[in-house]
Amino acid sequence: MLRNVAAVIWDGVAPFEFGVVCEAFGLDRREDGVPLLEFGVCSQEPGLVRSNLGFAIEAPCGLERADQADLLCVPAMRRGDPVPPWVVETLLRAYHRGARILTVCGGAFALGAAGLLDGRECTTHWNYTDELSARFPEAKVVPEVLYVDTGQIITSAGTAAGLDACLHIWRQEYGAAVASAVARRMVVPPQRDGGQAQFISRPVPEVDAETLGPLLAWILENLHDELDVDSLARRVLMSPRTFARRFRAETGVTPYAWITAQRVRRAEELLERTERSIEWIASEVGFGNAAALRHHFTRVRGLSPQAYRRRFACGDAATA
Repeated sequence: MLRNVAAVIWDGVAPFEFGVVCEAFGLDRREDGVPLLEFGVCSQEPGLVRSNLGFAIEAPCGLERADQADLLCVPAMRRGDPVPPWVVETLLRAYHRGARILTVCGGAFALGAAGLLDGRECTTHWNYTDELSARFPEAKVVPEVLYVDTGQIITSAGTAAGLDACLHIWRQEYGAAVASAVARRMVVPPQRDGGQAQFISRPVPEVDAETLGPLLAWILENLHDELDVDSLARRVLMSPRTFARRFRAETGVTPYAWITAQRVRRAEELLERTERSIEWIASEVGFGNAAALRHHFTRVRGLSPQAYRRRFACGDAATA
């Protein structure tokens, strides 16, 4: 279970990407039901570290703090600068003792310098993926995703994708309810499309669509109903073809994909918070029967509903 997080920074650190990991893991959100994590900011020595914008950021901790972390976070830095040897050594120590390592945007270049991307799928900002591939030809760079989780190492794309990766880690460690609470405080979606690994839904979640917003809100309140394109189109006074085209334009996916994603997310909440049977949950979220729920849930999450409940359920629901 994730308890201890550290960010390692050095001269040239990007303050926004650094702020992403501070926002995700460094704030006390216990009033929202989010566990409090130990969080530290580290550098080679305690003191001021110059950002890539010229102002300084204080790192109160030295490397002994980084060596205690369950999760070591590496924000973006100036890609043209060599990665300091002490950073490489810190990353290798973390990796060999089994800590997880998260990079945001150009932070992946530090992992490459440490040899930790060799033979591994990874990503970075789309503008730098070619450069990452050229500098580290043994890395398997995936340019089209928000982040890549290979187990011990998580690499994320541009700045906002760092938030997606952080929420992914919260979900893995503490479940959908905690990840959603963190997302609400940051005013971002709990999950976005991006070809992510397990535990992250491929269809996009609810969005503030321009014209279909009220319909999307209604769908979320009526997931148990039969929600086909024809009936939804009638509800907004559109032809099915126009409705399907407008829906995809405003959400990025088909009505079927969006609704399925919401049903899986609602099933997650019920699995975590209730002791209801899988059959009951399947009916409540609109999948109709347990077999359909298992099919969609396992495809999206990589776990069966029963396995997800055992991992993330609160209280007695874990044994239901």
